[in-house]
Amino acid sequence: MSYTYTIWFAIAGLLLGHGVVGAAVGGIIGFVLDNLRFSQRRSATPEAGGFVGPLFALLGAVAKSDGRVSEAEIAVAERMMTRMGLSAELRQQAVASFNRGKQPEFDVTPMIDELRQWVGLRRDHAFPVLDVVIETVLAEGNPPPEKMAILRQLAFALRVSDMELMALMAMKGYAWNAGTGGQRGYSRGTGGSGGYVPPTRNTQGPDPYAILGIARDADDRAVKRAYRKLISEHHPDRLGDLPEDMRKRAESRASEINAAYDRIKEERGFK
Repeated sequence: MSYTYTIWFAIAGLLLGHGVVGAAVGGIIGFVLDNLRFSQRRSATPEAGGFVGPLFALLGAVAKSDGRVSEAEIAVAERMMTRMGLSAELRQQAVASFNRGKQPEFDVTPMIDELRQWVGLRRDHAFPVLDVVIETVLAEGNPPPEKMAILRQLAFALRVSDMELMALMAMKGYAWNAGTGGQRGYSRGTGGSGGYVPPTRNTQGPDPYAILGIARDADDRAVKRAYRKLISEHHPDRLGDLPEDMRKRAESRASEINAAYDRIKEERGFK
């Protein structure tokens, strides 16, 4: 921890307070400010590897949520471990966590809360975490409501809106249909999964407007504003010490956002 404020406020207190008492008061004020700054930095910079346990437990729970864990879902988890370049110790932790998440009646809420605390104030870290979970959700194609419910619970905890989640799904080539009840993927008055409309693969490719999270009738200013916001949140240079796989995911998303924006610009004829 840096003691810059402590030193400067102590000097200021010595000069302005004319003695040791002034220096002590200034030093205390500076120390408090240094601690606040240190706490903010810690909350803004997630601990390396701190996501492994809760993330893979959540992946296990997602895989089991529809009653069975498929080979495709196990393959996704194994592929994640390899891509992330986990050490032998972290890989062992990931396997144990995934198996724990598969257990009946496993409660995902504590795991989601741990991921929320790990992400902290870094929304740019929230998207790679969601991206990993989405890959498991989509492992078998159009996802059932149980998987989407966990995904949406995680997104809500990480302060990612339904519209932003829909954009992430669009980057995977899935269209998340809007129900009439105001919740995407659900219909009014169904009382649960009966009116669930799953995200479906878009055979014509990702919708550029869905990727930017805007309606097709949005004006040019709204398009540009949405693009600038998204590209700043998904830029891989902001990710710090995340595993290489998550950095590559961010690079892929940034490319998708740029491609979507270019398609809209070409369609509308603006620069």
